[in-house]
Amino acid sequence: MPGRQRWVGGIHPTRRVIQDIVDIFHGLGFAVATGPEVEDEWYNFLALNFPPDHPAMDLHDTLYLATGDSRQTTVDDRPSTVDRGGRLLLRTHTSPVQLRTMLAGPPPYRVVCPGICYRNDTFDASHLPAFTQMEGLAVDQGIGLVDLKATLSHFARQLLGSDTVARFRPSYFPFTEPSAEMDVRCGVCRGAGCPVCKHTGWIEIMGCGMVHPNVLETAGVDSEKYTGWAFGMGPDRIALARYGIPDIRMLREGDVRVLGQFTGAA
Repeated sequence: MPGRQRWVGGIHPTRRVIQDIVDIFHGLGFAVATGPEVEDEWYNFLALNFPPDHPAMDLHDTLYLATGDSRQTTVDDRPSTVDRGGRLLLRTHTSPVQLRTMLAGPPPYRVVCPGICYRNDTFDASHLPAFTQMEGLAVDQGIGLVDLKATLSHFARQLLGSDTVARFRPSYFPFTEPSAEMDVRCGVCRGAGCPVCKHTGWIEIMGCGMVHPNVLETAGVDSEKYTGWAFGMGPDRIALARYGIPDIRMLREGDVRVLGQFTGAA
């Protein structure tokens, strides 16, 4: 009788994308930084130049856990030098890790920050309530927007292929000025238009921009001496573009018929 077929494990598409992103930026001199998934309003919003009445702080977008007057925050399970109060929440982005990096010591900084983030969002073809994010930060003397664009364009070609087409669009984020969105040509329809790219031919993979001087000063960095840029991208959406996956839910439903196709994938 023939033997039973053995299951062969493989790296999840999103995890593979994260590993490749880290490897690319490691080659550019970036280290990896991590932080807690439970934050408070100061780290997640206020210190990042969000006004107190910003819509992102409402219950329809952010998942709050509890309230409190003060607590001792931690960095990698060690007490932080900054003790903040406020409502506890599941972080909505990994930007607090950038802030913790700057609070930990003087510049220069070059870090990427992978992690899980949470938002009160729908579970549909292009959105997840719990999703992966990869942020990056570079702060030094003489850094400009041209360095940001050149670095991210190089990254896109390294990750998605030398023929990758990318574009930058003006945008707005409270913690960067100027700000931009970076899109890549849809890997499913190759620019023709499909449900994944909302029939635009493009997939937004990250937001980016120059770090706002207010954020630098809050972190104790002299904004007259140092400049920097930051970005935040979604490895889940990059996996859609890279592997031609039509629905982001396929990455989370655990269907072995889907995930088995990526065993040994490059």
